[in-house]
Amino acid sequence: MIQSRFIYLWFLLLIFMGAGCSSSEPVAEEILSEQPAIFPDYLDVTIPANIAPLCFCLETEIGEEAVATVSCGTEKLVVSSGKDGFRIPEKKWKRLLEMAVGKDLEVKVFVNRQGKWVVYQPFRWHVSTDRVDPYLVYRLIEPGYELWNTMGIYQRDLTSFRQTAILTNESTQHNCMNCHSFRSQDPSEMLFHMRAKLGGTYLAGKEGVEKLDTKVNEDIQTLVYPSWHPSGSYVAFSVNQTRQAFHMNHPNRIEVYDSASDVVVYDVRRHEVVTDSLLSDSGAFETFPTFSPDGKILYFCSATARPMPAEFEQVRYNLCAIGFDSENRKFGNQVDTLFQADNLKKSVSFPRVSPDGRFLVFTAASYGNFSIWHKDADLYLMDLHTRKCIPMTAANSRDVESYHSWSSNSRWLVFSSRRIDGLYTHPYLVHIDANGVCGKPFIVPQESPDFYRHFLYSFNIPELVKGKVEVNCREVVETAHRPGIPVTLGK
Repeated sequence: MIQSRFIYLWFLLLIFMGAGCSSSEPVAEEILSEQPAIFPDYLDVTIPANIAPLCFCLETEIGEEAVATVSCGTEKLVVSSGKDGFRIPEKKWKRLLEMAVGKDLEVKVFVNRQGKWVVYQPFRWHVSTDRVDPYLVYRLIEPGYELWNTMGIYQRDLTSFRQTAILTNESTQHNCMNCHSFRSQDPSEMLFHMRAKLGGTYLAGKEGVEKLDTKVNEDIQTLVYPSWHPSGSYVAFSVNQTRQAFHMNHPNRIEVYDSASDVVVYDVRRHEVVTDSLLSDSGAFETFPTFSPDGKILYFCSATARPMPAEFEQVRYNLCAIGFDSENRKFGNQVDTLFQADNLKKSVSFPRVSPDGRFLVFTAASYGNFSIWHKDADLYLMDLHTRKCIPMTAANSRDVESYHSWSSNSRWLVFSSRRIDGLYTHPYLVHIDANGVCGKPFIVPQESPDFYRHFLYSFNIPELVKGKVEVNCREVVETAHRPGIPVTLGK
């Protein structure tokens, strides 16, 4: 009796362990003419060889059963659908993925309808030889306008589904933390801001944590959008007087605008900021600085200053560049306008240069600089050799495409998009080849196929890094309760 019960329980355990996998592919009696409608949209995308499994679910009713096969040559993985879709086992996925580097994985979806198996047209995942940096860092924040409860900076291991917190505001009096940034995708040197309580700019590196008091003078009170110099000796910042407004009847619900803004460069060793009249002109709004990979050029956005908020829809930022001499902390004697966006009734934000120096991607909307709330915001790519600039049509959608960052090998771009529901920003990866040809983007995969339909936080400022970020949270909290190092104005 005991033996028979044991055999029965063992049989149930085997069924449970194999719930997500099938041993063989169903025999289809009918071949459908269309590909399956799936969520997330992973149809015919290019993926890195070190990405986590692309779990997905069917958008339509699956019938009695559904099975997916993922194959490369004679090797095949067969997965049965659960209540939330197809969860692909990580270990088997990794083995299959490594076999398919430089090749295609073919995916077939079978559905059992009233006892008859039908199969959709297959789709493919091209496995690129270009790997992506293994970690993605982002802020998780409720999609509100003025208030928040909890937020934090998190990191995701892209080779698996593991997410860990770097720092959350539960330990810093529930203040705002934002604008995390890394030097050349190096996880060992991180910068971020905290606002309100324990406010300051924080540099967490190999030598510990520094808190900066950035109230330099009446014009420089807080440092905002950062960009590290490749040497690690400087960080470029914008200095913004930012305001927020709401629309009563407008497709863009909220407007964030600057009534004044300049660009400065912070000297990490001397705790000084330096600037130039070409970067702090009272007749212009300068913002979003970013260094070139060799550190010799500082790119930024500049718009003719206008009365704000009365003329907020007339403010359009051009893409500009100026030379920078890191040895002498000097800027060039002229500003070069690379993209005259206002002639096209466009406005540029978030310029980012590929680490190989070949391409620059920016966001363009019809006006302003807070593109994350502008539904017409799209990504554009500029070839810095020819200065030809084109919209990234394959990556753009009908909703917001905004903040973006490059992988260290210049072949992958991560960007935020609101294409799923218009409310939440989600991280997408897209392959860009050596000629600037952009593939079809795909959302960062999650263990649960319908994760993005139920997760009520936005992924903010996605940054790719080359390894796991190791920040001593206790040291950050201890430093936060001490006065910051005064930042002064250098010559």
